[in-house]
Amino acid sequence: MATSISKRDNILQSALTLFAERGFDATTIPMIATDAKVGAGTIYRYFDNKEVLVNTLFQYYISMFTNTLSEDYPYDESIRDQFHHLFQGMVRFTNEHEHALYFIKTHNAAYFLDETSREYFENLLTILRNFLDEGKEEKVIRDLPSTALIAIIFGGFLELFKLIRAGEIEATEELLSGIEESCWDAVRRHD
Repeated sequence: MATSISKRDNILQSALTLFAERGFDATTIPMIATDAKVGAGTIYRYFDNKEVLVNTLFQYYISMFTNTLSEDYPYDESIRDQFHHLFQGMVRFTNEHEHALYFIKTHNAAYFLDETSREYFENLLTILRNFLDEGKEEKVIRDLPSTALIAIIFGGFLELFKLIRAGEIEATEELLSGIEESCWDAVRRHD
């Protein structure tokens, strides 16, 4: 039984990496099988097809990311403290699951996502929108569309982690603190 779980986990990890690096359409089941060190037929024992595999993966990581952001959320704290919580959650999640956030970002509007995957993504967006809406009401966050503010935060964050993975910059506490402050400055009101 442990071998079965291990094979499935290897398939999911390989699929995550390949989907994140190559995209859904450029990734084939044989590529995933080769990377996971299993036969292509083994993948079909766990997943009916590539669409089922990608939706399973998407839902799994969206759930983990949503839980990371929601856990111990500081509802009674300032908007800035809430932003700190969300930013640190993104850092933790990305450190624990190197390709997952990029995979989510690049596949969240894909044609192959099923209704359940779309619902999971909408639940994640609700957390972020609620934070931004509260910040706008308190006149702490810029009065821009929430989708634009989310794009500003995640775009900068994902580029940063791409540079870190490429070895172009080192992820020190000082750097991450500076990046958090820069992202905050990008979305907060400057009166």
